[in-house]
Amino acid sequence: MLIREKYLSRIRGFYETTSLIKIIYGMRRSGKSIILSQIRDEIKASGIDDENIIYINFESIKFDFIKNAKDLFEYIQSLTINNKKYYVFLDEIQKVEEFERGINSLRITDKYSIFITGSNSRMTFFELSTDLSGRYVSFRIHPLSFKEVVLLTNTKPKDYEKVLLDMFEWGSLPQRFLFKDNINKADYLSSVYDSILLKDVVERLGIKDITSFNKVFQYILDTESREFSRDNVIDFLSKEYQKIANDTLYSYLEALTSTFIMNKVYRYDVHGKTTLKTLNKYYCSDLGIKQIKSSGSELNYSVCLENIVYNDLISKDYKVFIGKTKKGEIDFVAIKNNQMKYIQVSFKLDLESTLEREFSAFNGIDDSVDKIVISLDTKDYSRDDIKHINIFDMLMDDNF
Repeated sequence: MLIREKYLSRIRGFYETTSLIKIIYGMRRSGKSIILSQIRDEIKASGIDDENIIYINFESIKFDFIKNAKDLFEYIQSLTINNKKYYVFLDEIQKVEEFERGINSLRITDKYSIFITGSNSRMTFFELSTDLSGRYVSFRIHPLSFKEVVLLTNTKPKDYEKVLLDMFEWGSLPQRFLFKDNINKADYLSSVYDSILLKDVVERLGIKDITSFNKVFQYILDTESREFSRDNVIDFLSKEYQKIANDTLYSYLEALTSTFIMNKVYRYDVHGKTTLKTLNKYYCSDLGIKQIKSSGSELNYSVCLENIVYNDLISKDYKVFIGKTKKGEIDFVAIKNNQMKYIQVSFKLDLESTLEREFSAFNGIDDSVDKIVISLDTKDYSRDDIKHINIFDMLMDDNF
């Protein structure tokens, strides 16, 4: 089992805290339950007795009797048999009605260090009720990063490109690495998507027209990394004999982001230093889901690499935007700890025209922000104040 240290190191400082609920959220099958188990193992290894560790997986029929906040509170109370601190792990808690009230009622007793997981927007500050406002810390879990895949598969540097291309096709959800046969991989990824569709999109969000929803998803995937246009989506659906209202379209887009299938990326005006709310883009959380749901049969390596870089940046806690300049755009503006990077991504820089296009994206930008071009090339193309970085150096560097 891969120990996901990048997440555990962020959460450890809150293990003993009873005043803050620890929320672990993200796309289904991205590894939240495994991280919850690894936290539990670390706490147990510190000397805590089993009777002071409570674990409930709400996907198990065993706990179907816990339907609401009161049921949850009373059941946890019934397991409290001494005056020591309890460590409570609640997996996929969004299935419990008004769960916020239940866990907040536990929190205020100061007896419980509470960890919860969930797979939709109720697990983030976007939708949690005022019962938990200011009373939690949250950690988004992503599918495995390139570096984690390298560690999991014990890959040597000479095979890094092979791993990258494999991620382009099959993504990096942890369990997909259990399967060697491509048919098995595709079946697994289809089952993950179907689970999201049924449990989060249909049951949780109430979207019933699955055909239209899938058509919108397919369009977003096929036009990934391009600026989003409502009119283009409407035109596409009309040609597919699927007509939907604007409100319906935006509810579909909200469903895609709130279930963490897709990430919405806003534009940033490089010269005006402001965030823009129009002409945003979408990137897929896992390329494996993208490949089984998009209509294209051939991989676009440049788009896949751009998606990999975006996912790596957000997993390293960058806030990421599309950079708008006076003459065009920069692939990414990445901000962390008040430090900013301007980033261009290209699969290969082997053509002079490609080299010129990527480096000229920074023309007219005279500030001191780091300007970086990332590609698979091992030759260093750095020039002037623009740094060229090999993609594997970037993906393997936790301090990038």
